[in-house]
Amino acid sequence: MANTTCLRSRLLVLPPPPAPRTVVSFRLRPCATTISSSSRKRRPRLAARAAPPGGAVAPASAASKEDDQGEMGSGGGLSADDAERLCQFLRADLPHLFDDVGIDRSAYDDRVRFRDPITRHDTIDGYLFNIRLLKLLFRPDFYLHAVKQTGPYELTTRWTMVMKFMLLPWKPELVFTGLSIMGVNPKNLKFNSHVDLWDSIQNNEYFSSEGLWDVFKQLRIYKTPDIETPNYLILKRTAHYEVRSYAPFLVVEAKGDKLTGSSGFNNVTGYIFGNNASSEKIPMTTPVFTQASDNTLSDVSIQIVLPMNKDLDSLPAPNTAVTLRKVEGGIAAVKKFSGRPKEEIVLQKEKDLRSQLLNDGLKPHPGCLLARYNDPRTKSFLMRNEVLIRLIDFTLEL
Repeated sequence: MANTTCLRSRLLVLPPPPAPRTVVSFRLRPCATTISSSSRKRRPRLAARAAPPGGAVAPASAASKEDDQGEMGSGGGLSADDAERLCQFLRADLPHLFDDVGIDRSAYDDRVRFRDPITRHDTIDGYLFNIRLLKLLFRPDFYLHAVKQTGPYELTTRWTMVMKFMLLPWKPELVFTGLSIMGVNPKNLKFNSHVDLWDSIQNNEYFSSEGLWDVFKQLRIYKTPDIETPNYLILKRTAHYEVRSYAPFLVVEAKGDKLTGSSGFNNVTGYIFGNNASSEKIPMTTPVFTQASDNTLSDVSIQIVLPMNKDLDSLPAPNTAVTLRKVEGGIAAVKKFSGRPKEEIVLQKEKDLRSQLLNDGLKPHPGCLLARYNDPRTKSFLMRNEVLIRLIDFTLEL
């Protein structure tokens, strides 16, 4: 396998499910309603009825009856209109968490109780300081999937956050997915608490040693060169696997022999190196996929992903026994591992992943894919490999 068969993973910005649904469609496409936190324009401030001076969120008629009941959760809870208004505000505001626009401070109480497994603050200033620190050290991208009311004075959001730790030379990628439980002050309908729960750990209390270990594990080095790869968004990251939503992509494909084999590799690389009807050389991408489409993992093909700017009509016809086809994308569970991808290791990884998915109540398709990102000459501990299993009817729960 040539040096060029490895790649940096790149995230696709995808739309969240429409509120209040939380089902992620198997077929996905980019949409302007959800974009990277670094590229959105200024969003409108929260519209409020009879907004008080200095506050973006005004108490509505139902909330005004709570003025003498100081505790959150007392009284009848948010009206349907106020709950929807706050949900719409968070959908517009939270994607600015780490960009130059920032969140709307006036929608929060001066005292905001923030907790995640390794951080806590009790004031709006501390809350905003934590955001600035993350922005400085990690350059986060934030993706909001869904928002809904989950309690009388409580909203819950589901999100993905992808960060690079800029202080380390290899700039490792850290991924967190989870829920944020947002408490609302019944007196003024401002947010007065924000508690994060991570999907990847069990103990989400502050201070969680499990949470700290989860961060530390993600600092390891994988060698993933900066060349093109299929676009995907990580929807959920557990302790054992990621769930990704892939955009459609094209492959050149040939018959293989086994998941870790190289049979057919010369045919697919020959096509992109110019052995085609127009002698066109096509840029190399990563990873190299081998796909087993049956339960016995014996019906195997080998695939190279074609550049994203290509379509089937613009590609030259093959000269050899290869096929050009479109992979529709969709939802896949992914288990990442390093080292030499020997057949017995890959089969065990597939078995472990399938068992974990069934244990979590998910529905895996038959078969799997092996993704190999590295030239065989790469040092074993730097290698990035992945086993992927497609999922049926995946629901992103809130």
